[in-house]
Amino acid sequence: MFRDSQAIFEFRGPWGVPVRIGASILLIFLLFVSTTGSGTDLLYDLGFVAILIVSIFLHEMGHAWGALIQRIPVRGVMIYGFGGYCEQARTSTPRESELIVGMGPIVTLTLWAVSRLAANAMWAAGHEYDMLLWFFETMAWLNGYLAIFNLLPVAPLDGGKLFELILLRFMPGKTASVLTGYVGLVVLALLIPYLVFGMHMYIFVLFFLPAVVENWNRMRGQAR
Repeated sequence: MFRDSQAIFEFRGPWGVPVRIGASILLIFLLFVSTTGSGTDLLYDLGFVAILIVSIFLHEMGHAWGALIQRIPVRGVMIYGFGGYCEQARTSTPRESELIVGMGPIVTLTLWAVSRLAANAMWAAGHEYDMLLWFFETMAWLNGYLAIFNLLPVAPLDGGKLFELILLRFMPGKTASVLTGYVGLVVLALLIPYLVFGMHMYIFVLFFLPAVVENWNRMRGQAR
């Protein structure tokens, strides 16, 4: 996935970690606004974008917490179009990386579980469908979707990183990287019908092509 280094806004997040908002975040707004119909649709679209950005922010803060709890300084967190990353002040060991990488998906799955429980409780109580129920339903399915996608064994997703970290427990680093590249390319090939026929390519094209290049380089033993 591409990485945006051009920040348009910065603030201090939890634990004093600098959080930067990338310029490419505007792509999300443009994508949704361009397909919006009525004023009500615009309101819901903007709400969806806000939920997406908050979900990415909390996911990346999970990574940051995983680093800080192990006394690894964090330079900052970047939130950009359809993604984000946590920048560490030093390289972590494979064992340290397991917690750092794993905390992102754990936060996302927690958001999904809590939101799903809240939405189900509201339905069971006969709550009418309104903005609050829409919020929990959207938070639940969005984070569930993000969790599944992010845990695919494809570099540079967290699933690909975790897959390689698991392999590192049993084999040398270069072998683990090459095998991760092979698996990543197979998974990406299997995703093509979903992306095309499911008409999701307009979103994931930002991830798809850079991921193919990265996994291809890994497969050839040229990972950087």
